Amino acid sequence: MGRLIAVEGLDGAGKNTLVTGLVRRWRERGVAVATVTFPRYHQSLFADVAAEALHGEHGDLRESVYAMALLFALDRSAAAPEIRAALESNDVVVADRYVASNAAYSAARLAQSADGEVVRWVHDLEFGRLDLPRPDHTLFLAVSADVAMSRAQARSAGDPTRPRDHYERDADLQRRVDATYRELARSGWASPWTEVADAAPETLIDLLGAGVDDPNDAR
Repeated sequence: MGRLIAVEGLDGAGKNTLVTGLVRRWRERGVAVATVTFPRYHQSLFADVAAEALHGEHGDLRESVYAMALLFALDRSAAAPEIRAALESNDVVVADRYVASNAAYSAARLAQSADGEVVRWVHDLEFGRLDLPRPDHTLFLAVSADVAMSRAQARSAGDPTRPRDHYERDADLQRRVDATYRELARSGWASPWTEVADAAPETLIDLLGAGVDDPNDAR
């Protein structure tokens, strides 16, 4: 059975760069790796409806914190068989966003702390009722909210097919999400956490030797 590694952080923090670097380094060492990215836009009805709501469709759907969180949770639930199959056939499965993102955004939207009611609800819903695999380790890209937002804005400006959604345009929300992520990391929510300063190659080299067990041990 492989290990499930979740990568978390704000939009623009560098999650894709980190995941790509980790996968490359692990494969260079002969480790079998699979990846999954959430939300699964253009693959999942739940994810697509959530995205449409965040771009102004479906009436007041996006105003409901719990409804939006449920859509993202159901997207993951639909992918659970794929995740379990990947864990059976690989040494490592890397998730670009996972359950902690739902906890962080929901708590931030409701101005609750990481030990608040909605975080407990997300935990019970996704790991309990939906029986999603728990991550073995969570990597948090602890890039400042201002840096992440600047990157996300530049990325959107350079690619008209990727307009920023309602969450991404809300600077105050992004700062609250960042603060909640840091609380979750300190508490070791749902798994051990490692904070990563950035996604540069030298950071990845260091990370492979510390914070996450030697990938060869996963075989």
